[in-house]
Amino acid sequence: MKKAKLILDKDYVISDIDKRIYGSFIEHLGRAVYTGIYQPGHPTADKLGFRKDVVDLVRKLNVPIVRYPGGNFVSGFNWEDSIGPVADRPKRLDLAWKTTETNEVGLHEFCDWARQADSEVMYAINLGTRGTDAARNVVEYANHKGGSYWSDLRIKNGAKDPFGIKLWCLGNEMDGPWQMGSKTAYEYGRIANEASKMMKWVDDSIETVACGSSGTGMPTFGEWEYTMLTECYDNVDYVSLHRYYGNPHNETEDFLASTMDLDDFIKTVASICDAVKGKKHAKKQVHLSLDEWNVWYHSNEQDQQLYKTEPWGNALPLLEDIYNFEDALLVGLMLITMLKNADRVKIGCLAQLVNVIAPIMTSKNGGAWAQTIFYPVMQASNLGRGKSLLPQITCEKFDTKHYSDVPVVDAAAVFTDDEGVTIFAVNRDLKEGVALDCDLRSFGDLKVVSHSVLHHDDVKAINTEANPNEVVPVEAQLPREGEAIVLPAASWNVIRLAK
Repeated sequence: MKKAKLILDKDYVISDIDKRIYGSFIEHLGRAVYTGIYQPGHPTADKLGFRKDVVDLVRKLNVPIVRYPGGNFVSGFNWEDSIGPVADRPKRLDLAWKTTETNEVGLHEFCDWARQADSEVMYAINLGTRGTDAARNVVEYANHKGGSYWSDLRIKNGAKDPFGIKLWCLGNEMDGPWQMGSKTAYEYGRIANEASKMMKWVDDSIETVACGSSGTGMPTFGEWEYTMLTECYDNVDYVSLHRYYGNPHNETEDFLASTMDLDDFIKTVASICDAVKGKKHAKKQVHLSLDEWNVWYHSNEQDQQLYKTEPWGNALPLLEDIYNFEDALLVGLMLITMLKNADRVKIGCLAQLVNVIAPIMTSKNGGAWAQTIFYPVMQASNLGRGKSLLPQITCEKFDTKHYSDVPVVDAAAVFTDDEGVTIFAVNRDLKEGVALDCDLRSFGDLKVVSHSVLHHDDVKAINTEANPNEVVPVEAQLPREGEAIVLPAASWNVIRLAK
């Protein structure tokens, strides 16, 4: 068995953890909304048409914020289409996903659903085909108490009290040529600045997220962030990052090492934010919103076929990745990376929440179940609240096709409000367990009170509606005093210590 050591000190704090890093994302895409969260006539549907079986699973994830309604969808979206009597709402062609949007679920309905799910809404505005006027109007509609055109229209449409949406995305992936109304960094920086300025004039309590580059593979990555922020730094609060990983070539060790790239990505964008801060002699700090992250590659071929056979359909089964056990390990490693960068990453949105590259799946006429990736997200969200501690890890390292000096063990630790410590750890070794020696001398007499392990002998194992518990966490035997904690081969571990 391999050996590793983890040293923690209560004085070595990275940052308080913003609970919003455990957020998620619902886009008007595929079956995320229709037959996902919403399906009138389903046996579990409430009077509004929302599926109670789905809401119950979302609550287990303890999702504090949900980004909505896109995504690529938002760059062609007229927010006014989603208010007023449902029968009067127009059906629109969605060019982003080559489907038809009925607008049956809109702003009022989604805010109702978010309240049921014990979550808040992170609303995205259209800066592709729309602009600053629509941006300020939707803030007035959603957040102004009354006595103006748009706020009075909200009241007329059945919502006397404002929705109180506090976090707003200024468009989506605006550097991407796939985006409706894509822009240069300067063009986007100017409109983001003016939109954010006007939105905050309507409601000075809101925060806004500017679009970072769509990814490090973009030819303008880095330059985009610097130029864009030069134009809007003073009026925005966060910069978005989007990152997906996949294992199409079945190279599991390389796949599990890919969070080294995520760590580098986060640090690079943070440094660009700080460069613009220095250039402007600014006092305020712009932080990061990792508002799309996940594993995404399983469904690519299926989606291309659907676009050919069912163009302009509604609620098509798009982006329905069926996640396996190794995907859950990668998701756990991404969560660990976010916690280790909690000083800069303040918002995170697992993309997405239901059916579309999601931890929760539904069948149209059947049930809802948790995919493998559900469990690391659930455990981190529920147990990872408090202060992120700086972990000092000593362990063996290995090389993969694309990465060097990959630690066998990666871990994050949280100093919780009850004076306990929660450790999230992944053993990347596919064949051998690791004996983890934890040195927590500054915490006094702490002992291991629980050790949850997510492991499966087959890294390709999946959960299905018929067999939803194939990959689930189990409680491990606790170590005796003085013994190391055993991390099984290829495992996600949640270790809780208390007095």
